[in-house]
Parts: sequence; structure tokens; C-alpha cells
Amino acid sequence: MQLKQAIAEFVNGYFSTHKRSKKTEVAYCSDLGQFGSYAGKDLPLLSLGGSLIEDWSAHLRTEGYAPASMRRKIVVLKVFCSYWVRKGVLHESPFWRVKVSFGRIEQLPRALTEGEMRGLLDQAGRSRSAAAIQRNGGAVALSMGGQTSSRIYRALRNLALVDLLFATGMRVGEVSALDVDDFEVAESVFRVQGKGGRDRLAFVVDERTVLIQREHLEARSQLVTESNALFLNASGERLSTQGMANVIAQFRHEAGIKRHITPHMLRHTVATLLLRNGADIRVVQEFLGHASIATTQRYTHIAKEHLIGVLRKHHPSMGFRAKA
Repeated sequence: MQLKQAIAEFVNGYFSTHKRSKKTEVAYCSDLGQFGSYAGKDLPLLSLGGSLIEDWSAHLRTEGYAPASMRRKIVVLKVFCSYWVRKGVLHESPFWRVKVSFGRIEQLPRALTEGEMRGLLDQAGRSRSAAAIQRNGGAVALSMGGQTSSRIYRALRNLALVDLLFATGMRVGEVSALDVDDFEVAESVFRVQGKGGRDRLAFVVDERTVLIQREHLEARSQLVTESNALFLNASGERLSTQGMANVIAQFRHEAGIKRHITPHMLRHTVATLLLRNGADIRVVQEFLGHASIATTQRYTHIAKEHLIGVLRKHHPSMGFRAKA
């Protein structure tokens, strides 16, 4: 069996028996395709050895890949090899002979400052207000089908989107996957299709956010579309993760925030602020939908940095130093 055929059969077999998101499947196909291009897709699967894997790892390093990206690609290849060992095609995994160093991997979550987060939310609110006012100053009613009403809905959708990302700490893919029925209005809770099949409930505790989400849902219910998605694009289809990133980028620019901001940074921000404000790490773990608390602990480093800064500024011992 050639490598090209082995990759195709792996994808069909592995993802038919393992519950994984479409995004994960795409990533696996990309990483294995990259390895196949490097190794040669006509390479016999039985010729896949440890030296080839080490050579590919060295190639990735020279191409400037970050340690975390290299590790992900090697893990995907290891899963691929283990699959064919279980099938009896490979007698043993070539990885038992492989020793790969990824270098130091320490990628702390990037969070917004409180000022930046307020600026982003305020800009979303201003855009919503501006869209709801006619040139004569009167309010515009939401009647579907017109260009103005479409503009009004998008402004309300964008506000609801940014507010929800910060309020719940959802991943952008989780928000994109939300359907209308996933919002339990009476209880102010969202049913979230979590990463790795770990579904959870996302509770909205801020009354302002609840009102925004209910207003958006009401406007969304008036749209004529066959899509069940909660957030829609201009074509009446599900708003993609890239579309959501574009919304964040627009608000960042309009708010005068200089650095690049991604939707995932809002998740990092709310997690950091929760810990900084004294929330129990187990609660934050459940809030974010992390399978392991070790993932949540990455945020404690940032919270400790803030704590140390505050102590250095306000600790009484700082005023007890004898003057030289």
C-alpha cells in the first residue's frame, strides 16, 4: 500500500469511528498531506521509518514552525501509524525508534487589557445604536427585506456576538455552531457543543447580556431562512468563524485598538479576569469546558503576574524601608 492510499483510508476509517469535529478532520488531512508531500505519496507504507520522521521534524524546524505546531503534526502522524499497527498492516510503529525534540513550548494565553475589552464592547454598542437611528433621528423599525433592516440586524448581531464571546468564554467555533434552539431563553443558558464531544451549558449571568441575546433572538426569528443557525451572515447562512473574526477586527479598528485581536482572545480575557477576581480554578475549568485542569492553570500565571504587580505597588512593607 502506498502512502497516499494509506492516508485516504486512514481518514475514512478513523473519522467514521471517532467522534471528532470537522475542524479536527481538516487539520489531520492537512498535516498528513504535508507529510505525504515531503515523503513522497508513492512511498510504500511499509517503508515509513523512524529516520524519515526525524528528517521531517528537522525540516519543519528549518521552515520556522513553532514547537507547538511541530508537536501537533508529529502527534497526528503518530496516530496515523498506530492506526495501521492496529490494522495489522504495520508490524510496529516507527515511533518507538524516534526521539524528537520540540524545544521549549511555553505559549501563554494572550488576553486583552480591561481597557481594550471595554473599548471593544463599547464600540459594538455604538455601532448598534448608530444603525438604529435614521438621519432624521427617529428609530427604524425592523422590517425584513430592506437594505436598512439588514444593516440594523447585522449591527445587533455583531453586538450580540461580541457580548456573548466575552460573557460565556465560548470558543469561536462553538459560537458559530450554535442553533436557535440552543438558547434556553427562560433560563438564560446556551447548550454548547464542546471540543472533543464534551458538551456543556454556558450560563449568562449579566442581565445586560441577557437582554442583548433576547433582542437578537427576537430579530433573528423574523428572518426568512432555511438555516437553523443562531448567527447568520448576509446570505442567510451560518456565520463562519472567519466572519466572526472579521467582526472583531472591524470593532478593533473602529475602537482605535492598535494590536491584532482574535475572537479567542476574548475567551482568554474572561478566564484571566475570573481568576484575577478570585474565582475558583475548578469553576473556571467548568466554565471554559476544559477536559484537564492543567489547561486552565495556564491562566493562573497571568493572574499571578497581576497579583505581584499589585503587591509591589500597595504592600505596606514597601513603605517600611529605611532611608539610606
